[in-house]
Amino acid sequence: MTRIRGIIFAFVMLAVGTAWASAPEGPGQPAHGDSGHHWSLADVVLPATTRDAIGARLGHSVLEGSPVTDLSHVVFAIVVFLVLLAMLVQAAWKMKAARGEVLPERRFTPLAIFQLLTDALLGLMEDLLGREKALHFLPLIGSLGVFILFSNLMGLIPGFLPATSNLNTTFALGTVVFFATHYYGVRAHGPSYFKHFFGPIIKWYALPLMLLMFPIELISHIARPVSLGIRLFGNMFGDHAAIGAFLAVGIFGWVLIPIIPLPLGVLVCVVQTMVFCILSTVYIFMATEHDEEGAEAHH
Repeated sequence: MTRIRGIIFAFVMLAVGTAWASAPEGPGQPAHGDSGHHWSLADVVLPATTRDAIGARLGHSVLEGSPVTDLSHVVFAIVVFLVLLAMLVQAAWKMKAARGEVLPERRFTPLAIFQLLTDALLGLMEDLLGREKALHFLPLIGSLGVFILFSNLMGLIPGFLPATSNLNTTFALGTVVFFATHYYGVRAHGPSYFKHFFGPIIKWYALPLMLLMFPIELISHIARPVSLGIRLFGNMFGDHAAIGAFLAVGIFGWVLIPIIPLPLGVLVCVVQTMVFCILSTVYIFMATEHDEEGAEAHH
């Protein structure tokens, strides 16, 4: 009972701290203008003078066209990478010490976490790709999924912001999926992979239809990484906006914060990771199986 009470108390304190850190203007924090910048530990790691110096070298943002001033997503992406690297080293050492033993871990260790995530993700991928292909693409989809999940969950820790609440991060993740999809498509089918860009009928008399289908297919493929990035960004950014809305109602909102937003935030973190991984698997499946289906249809 003492342990359960301790967990509940930690849960409540984490929720209150999360609300404080996620508020548009945290208690005791200076105003940041209209940029919507949320205070975080990144402001301590990178003071304003350092951010300005780095931003001056980076120039203007490609997505927004404005000078680069917010580097929190870079800081927290590096933090997630270092945390995952440390966990992977510990898990690898544990596996080496086990000498091939495959029994699940009894305690909640890094190895147990990776085993749980790998089994869950592999089960999702097997339904589409089959066992062999799912194992082949698991390192790619698994790396994206683990990074996204840990980045999302980091936003629930007081003083931290999720790297995935920035369009630069989410578009970068979507771009990785975009290039990987076409790389594996070309690798599986060679130059004939690009035939499906011209529609289902590749004949001389269908040339007008082929010329019409090409830009349509091209736009649909470009829209895929954009949709992945915007969906992930929108949900993670909306999670912070929801907490800010609860804060706006005064003391009543502060009482409800531990009860409602935090569990919903955890659910959003997990669901958005699953959606990103499932859609990425679907895109790879379509790229690697499209020509085979077309060949069967012609026969």
